[in-house]
Amino acid sequence: MRLTKILTASALALGMATSAQADGPNKLITILTAPEPQTQLMAMVLTMNAMSAGAEAEVLLCGPAADIALKDAPAEATAGQPPKNASPQGLMKMLMEKKGLKVQVCAIYLPGKSADASVLLDGVTAAAPNAMGAAIVAEDTTVMSF
Repeated sequence: MRLTKILTASALALGMATSAQADGPNKLITILTAPEPQTQLMAMVLTMNAMSAGAEAEVLLCGPAADIALKDAPAEATAGQPPKNASPQGLMKMLMEKKGLKVQVCAIYLPGKSADASVLLDGVTAAAPNAMGAAIVAEDTTVMSF
């Protein structure tokens, strides 16, 4: 009998914790480092679909993937990919403009290119490592990495 009460109390507590978590927004951080345009585009497609399902999303671009955030991006970042002829940069820009997607480049990206923020698309900023670190480990956050 006592074991039944303990299991029932545990189940109720777990149910309350699960419903409390479900009450807040789901958060998604997409970390993209892959240089391949198809992988970059798929990261944006999955981020878009997560946003459509109700997630609050942001993207962190590092290494070669951060080149899609450049005003003068490489051709691979702007070339359409099958099946819908979308480009990694084009979909990212659309998500920024229409869905409020927050996009940041790694803090060491611009210094590594000997560049400043003026080379980035409007709305893209450099990430603060302490803030990004805290966001990654925050409750209800899912991290996708490509």
